Amino acid sequence: MTEPVIVLDRISRAFGPNKVLVDASLEVNSGEIVAILGASGSGKSVTLKTVNGLITPDRGNVDVLGHRVNELRERDLAPLRRRVSYLFQGGALFDSMTVFDNIAFPIREHLKMDPGELTQRVATLLRMVQLDDVEHLAPSELSGGMKKRVAVARALALEPEIILYDEPTTGLDPVTGEAIADLILDLNRRLGVTSIVVTHDIPLVLRVAKRVAFLEHGRFVFDGTLEAARTSGPKTVKRFFEAGVIHA
Repeated sequence: MTEPVIVLDRISRAFGPNKVLVDASLEVNSGEIVAILGASGSGKSVTLKTVNGLITPDRGNVDVLGHRVNELRERDLAPLRRRVSYLFQGGALFDSMTVFDNIAFPIREHLKMDPGELTQRVATLLRMVQLDDVEHLAPSELSGGMKKRVAVARALALEPEIILYDEPTTGLDPVTGEAIADLILDLNRRLGVTSIVVTHDIPLVLRVAKRVAFLEHGRFVFDGTLEAARTSGPKTVKRFFEAGVIHA
């Protein structure tokens, strides 16, 4: 039986009087793609940020790749974050850097690599996300879809075991969104990357996920197969899917 690589055990987190997460629990196995759904403000992004220690829960435990994340000091989180990449909603590319330097940034920070190897590594990463001859461009010269691809390439730079996607298709047209979905699937199949995808994009979920976890009022009220979410899940979950498909 596959051991879970991510375990959220009854985590709670409040910001002032606002209780965002309340005893939320979730396990993710190696090689899975799990979609986390829920209404705006339900705690999806906060959940994602607890996985790599960007946010510490007030209560409960977060175990990732055998490490108790919520008990690690900041300096001890760095080695773990090399293994757990976070793809921010807007891509979070550095505007003052070229595409090459954006992708090279984590490699320069964490690895010793000579200039020739670095150039080859960046080119390989760009090919993985189906981009060519863009190394010299600034982020401002890229389309929204290209920025997302560059952000994915940077997320892959340190060969992570887990990728956390925060709204990876937000702001993209349907065709580009479909291409990003195919990229998520391809990385999972070829590299065995474990993925958590936070999204409102139901077509993306239908394309990439076999398992869905649904957050409501700070708790996971559903955790099961995609088919069960669509057909036999709680009313809120089924309505979410129905509305998403109609909107698409």
